[in-house]
Amino acid sequence: MKRIGLLSDTHGYWDDRYAKYFAECDEIWHAGDIGSMEVADRLAALKPLRAVYGNIDGGDVRIAFTEKYRFNCEDVDVLIKHIGGYPGNYDPSIRGSIYARPPKLFISGHSHILKVMYDKTLGLLHINPGAAGVSGFHKVRTLVRFTIDRAEIKDLEVIELAENK
Repeated sequence: MKRIGLLSDTHGYWDDRYAKYFAECDEIWHAGDIGSMEVADRLAALKPLRAVYGNIDGGDVRIAFTEKYRFNCEDVDVLIKHIGGYPGNYDPSIRGSIYARPPKLFISGHSHILKVMYDKTLGLLHINPGAAGVSGFHKVRTLVRFTIDRAEIKDLEVIELAENK
């Protein structure tokens, strides 16, 4: 069983509450637009970090992380890509991969809009954790936590950090 802390779109912003809310997690996953290696390094100092780069990330972040990341966590096939869309509207850059071999869990960021949706057609859960940083139009900064227990994804929590002013 693994407890996962998930965030996206930090855009180089650090909030000390990331450490508080991810303290009991086994891993931290970042769905791109990290914004700086300093943020990535601070997250990795807390827990093992799995991440992808996003469209605003510079060369240092792109060297450290890939554009898409597919792996198994417990018995769950996971795919993370920053610009990925959502069920019914997958981004063309990932659509073929998703339809050819659907993961059980697809995570994306980019939109700054928190979404948790089940794709009945493909049998996958999609999570976009919204935006944890202060850059962007989103009204509330958010994080997500959940548990993967063998093949089950459960105990999903949305954490609202603060209004984005």
